[in-house]
Amino acid sequence: MSADPRFGVVNGLLVLAVLVLAAVPLVFVGSATEFGGADGVAAETIETDNPEFEPWADPLFEPEAETASGLFALQAAIGAGVLGYVFGVVRTRRRLPEARRGGSADVERLQGDRADTTPAGARPADGDT
Repeated sequence: MSADPRFGVVNGLLVLAVLVLAAVPLVFVGSATEFGGADGVAAETIETDNPEFEPWADPLFEPEAETASGLFALQAAIGAGVLGYVFGVVRTRRRLPEARRGGSADVERLQGDRADTTPAGARPADGDT
């Protein structure tokens, strides 16, 4: 089964879109800008608008800046892993019916080596071959 040439074009456009999305903020954000989190901006806005405001809850855990950065990176990595897994499952589910029409070699390639777990003498379920 030959690959569709459109996949290469689509992949190239996706990579270009990611590069543009990464570069545009760097171009428009000046070098004199200090980066701050949304929490700090929100706290400043609340203090400015309502100086007598007192928070009703305290944080359970306040890590150091380095630890918070590491936890954020870990959270991003876990999210990327989950997203990659979901994309892989969706792609395989879309391609599996195509492979079944194409022949058993393609089905085995997509499903991997799956041992026959049907007991001797038992009939396979509908759809199993």
